[in-house]
Amino acid sequence: MPAKMRIAAGDTVVVLNGRDKGKRGRVKLVRHSDRVLEVEGVNVVKRHTKATPKAKAGILDKELPLAVSRVMYVCPKCNKPAKIAFVMKGNAKERACRRCGETAERPVKA
Repeated sequence: MPAKMRIAAGDTVVVLNGRDKGKRGRVKLVRHSDRVLEVEGVNVVKRHTKATPKAKAGILDKELPLAVSRVMYVCPKCNKPAKIAFVMKGNAKERACRRCGETAERPVKA
């Protein structure tokens, strides 16, 4: 079973390395089994498609998945990249920013 990932769909992240280094975006999709995620506007490539009965031919922009190790969570309060800690509030485990201590709710999946 793969390790749990601290980043969830809907979080804002910043890219740490590669062609899109420094770009920020919202996480669209998290694939726990492969430890990858898709970020809006990051790792965009051109995809050439053939014509099919359903779709026309053309060149499409497609966002490819990134490894979770290439991104870092951005705290909504301090607006800086930060690691995520888990803190206990009653019987519930919540995510918290290690930089400012603000607890972050799990984003609602859109």
